[in-house]
Amino acid sequence: MKRMVYLGAAVAAGVIATAAWLATAPENAPESTFVLLDGSRTSTANLKGKVTLVNFWATSCVTCVAEMPQLMKTFDKYQGRGFNTLAVAMQYDPPAYVVNFAETRKLPFPVAIDNTGAVAKAWGDVKLTPTTFIVDKQGQIVKRYVGAPDFDELHKLIEKLLAAA
Repeated sequence: MKRMVYLGAAVAAGVIATAAWLATAPENAPESTFVLLDGSRTSTANLKGKVTLVNFWATSCVTCVAEMPQLMKTFDKYQGRGFNTLAVAMQYDPPAYVVNFAETRKLPFPVAIDNTGAVAKAWGDVKLTPTTFIVDKQGQIVKRYVGAPDFDELHKLIEKLLAAA
């Protein structure tokens, strides 16, 4: 009986360790096409070579609206060093609201509208906003934030990734 308990504990520990490793292992950003507010398109392939923050948000999300000035400051701080930001408005967000928000707040980075929900689905079936991904120069997702990120921690991560080859 003791052997069964020890065996069960060992298996459980192995499962937990594997799950923890999988949760932290970098994964490639999914192949996606983003339709920008001006009607142009960009893709995940265009993100390679830069550290990119991909932010899923909505105009109806209080936290999203509150964090937008910090996202703008982050973009302004790092854009000249190989950093990019892409804001992806959720499928349920009325396009006119997104355009109005981007124009009135003078968002300095590209804004896409995920009008079919396909982009959010590809990026791990994003449903909660804000959800922010940090993608390294090689196109791998290195961090996912659900809710507003700790911007001091985020800036340290961006600096580390920008310094990497």
